[in-house]
Amino acid sequence: MVSVALRQVTKRFGSVVAVDRATLDVNDGELLAIVGESGCGKTTTLRLIAGLEKPDEGAVYIGGVPVNDVPVGRRGVQMIFQNFALWPHMRVFDERRYTNLTLPLKIRKWSKEKIREFIRPLAQKLGIEERFFERKPQELSGGEQQRVALGRAMTTSPRVMLMDEPLSNIDPPNRLKMRGEILKFHRENRLTTLYVTHNLADALALADRIAVMRAGRFEQVDTAENLMRRPATDYVAEFFRASELRPRDISAANL
Repeated sequence: MVSVALRQVTKRFGSVVAVDRATLDVNDGELLAIVGESGCGKTTTLRLIAGLEKPDEGAVYIGGVPVNDVPVGRRGVQMIFQNFALWPHMRVFDERRYTNLTLPLKIRKWSKEKIREFIRPLAQKLGIEERFFERKPQELSGGEQQRVALGRAMTTSPRVMLMDEPLSNIDPPNRLKMRGEILKFHRENRLTTLYVTHNLADALALADRIAVMRAGRFEQVDTAENLMRRPATDYVAEFFRASELRPRDISAANL
């Protein structure tokens, strides 16, 4: 397990300040949800941690080590994008070939026998049925693509998992099921996980703590109950009031 921290991080795109002197601490093995209005800097924050963007000011730390100058592939971070970012020309799984599930392992020179022994139990655990193995992403439903994206992320043995609205394209019944799979995956592996969403119900159901972001800064980072009962700012109070969620909804979301 490993901690993640931001210290006075700023990221600009021209005249737009996407992240503004943001400071954040994510504990070892914690699942932290980041919520906020569109354009508040949630996705940019994940990209800064992943190394897909570089801060203009401040520092990103992973495991207590500054990583501003560490390339993406050496950070031990895996990011699941909103659109899943699966390879469209590759099938789901075949231990003999480059596929969406085998590519990271093939690059690491794993044998086909070792790949089969690792991937098949993993696929079963995630609900990736064998009949999907020969399909390409466009032949899968949103929920099936999500499972493949999770499986691919797990093959990289990340220290930190970053999820950017991973359930936004999934219909409500499957959304509830995938919430459960994500939470089970997190608990079994105890990865440090940051989960970006505009859906407060997802945040309540999944997160140990929730970070409320506004205009590139974190207004408050706390448990859901404390955010509702003891909001630090008027914005946080209004954010939860507008969602029509109440403290009693916390237990209901985790059923």
